[in-house]
Amino acid sequence: MKKNVIILITKQFFKKAFSNKGLLVLLAVFLAVLTYVTVTSWNAFEAHHHIIEHHQESSRESWEDSPDKHPHRMAHFGSFVFRLQHPLSVFDSGIETYTGNAVFLEAHKQNTANFSEASFSTGLVRFGDLNIAMLLQLILPLIIFFIGYSSVISEKENGTLKIIYVQGANIKEVLLGKSLGLFLVSSLFFLPAFLSLWSISFLEGNTLSNAIVIRSFLITIVYILFFMILCCITVMVSAKSENSNKALLSLLGIWLLFFIIIPKTAQVLGNYTYPNLSKIEFRAAIETEVSKEGDSHNPNDPYFNSLRDSILKVNNVTDVKDLAFNYSGFLMGKGEEKSAVIYNKQHKKLINTYKKQNSITNSLVLMNPYLAIKNLSMSFSGVDFETYVNFLLQTEDYRYKQSQYMNNLQMKFISNKANGSEGKVHVVKKEHWKALPEFNYQYISICKTINNQLLAIITLCVWLIISFIVMIKFSNRFKII
Repeated sequence: MKKNVIILITKQFFKKAFSNKGLLVLLAVFLAVLTYVTVTSWNAFEAHHHIIEHHQESSRESWEDSPDKHPHRMAHFGSFVFRLQHPLSVFDSGIETYTGNAVFLEAHKQNTANFSEASFSTGLVRFGDLNIAMLLQLILPLIIFFIGYSSVISEKENGTLKIIYVQGANIKEVLLGKSLGLFLVSSLFFLPAFLSLWSISFLEGNTLSNAIVIRSFLITIVYILFFMILCCITVMVSAKSENSNKALLSLLGIWLLFFIIIPKTAQVLGNYTYPNLSKIEFRAAIETEVSKEGDSHNPNDPYFNSLRDSILKVNNVTDVKDLAFNYSGFLMGKGEEKSAVIYNKQHKKLINTYKKQNSITNSLVLMNPYLAIKNLSMSFSGVDFETYVNFLLQTEDYRYKQSQYMNNLQMKFISNKANGSEGKVHVVKKEHWKALPEFNYQYISICKTINNQLLAIITLCVWLIISFIVMIKFSNRFKII
């Protein structure tokens, strides 16, 4: 193959594409929408960030300013933790709209994350959240198909393809040149989007800037692979079609099938095949198992009565009031430990159900590059399901440590003579509230994110390689006339 011929065909396609004023108008409209989406997404992120920080600080101040009180009362007074959105959620909002942002932490009870944006929105939220990633994943592929559907077939219809062949260019060079030309035209649409992405990486001197830069680089690479695949497919469909109309209809059919029908069908099939428990059923399952395994709040519970007898025997006393530590605090600690194990087991089962639902979609990335780029975009932007589960796990871990910290304070500082947690006699100084470390949410590491999406990364690479192989094989059988 001659490189200069490929470059010449690429330049010719680029010039011809922009000789059409309609494409210039389309580019202007796309960039206007992109600018609007970027600005509104950034403003929404900034507003959300400030609100979350304000409420997290207020919650911590409320916790630390609480007066001297019984540790068990303080454990039920509880605290709130809030989830900060990943800065790259400006680029791709993923499932952010549908997931909760705040969790109330208290003893003996694991609460769900609440206050999602969807809960305050109208039914229009089901159509998705307009963001930069949506423009690149759904709208730009459609634009690429419209620009390139006639790239080869129009040359064949008007006879210029035969002239190009006679002048020394073979079909491989034509197809590669057209694909590269289409990619260059499409780059005028997606490069401004990447400019927005990279600008996010360097804003506000974020301490996570290094991680964000790496994530932005990975996002850029996978999207470039995705658009290269689309350009190759578009040119091959154009070359294979009998006329321009059939080429356009074929590409529209591909868009509907791969970008709309398959993803929606996979979601519905996943929910139908692996139904999940409702919130009430999930809570009931936990309470049922707690009552079977042992309830520390039940004075007649056989498990904890047996535990009490063994503690009395080990310490050579006949009454819990004679123990060197507060038995109620010890009892609450054991009850918390047992209920946490049960909750974690039930929660893991629920998460596994969701993962099974998602597994149908994830398995389809092998045959659908759109699903691959969608999963990769969400993961690298920190807005996927695994990221949300990571937040829930960190939240429960902090809740458990907070509750056990209060139980240990009760064991150490509260007298066994205390009849309850009310009043101002059996209390702990407020300085102990400040000693509890603040909640510090950590995002999933980049290495773990890559490992989670390894199949999608390999899929895009394989699709691109296969696209080139098929293009070369197809060019050997292509008929000019």
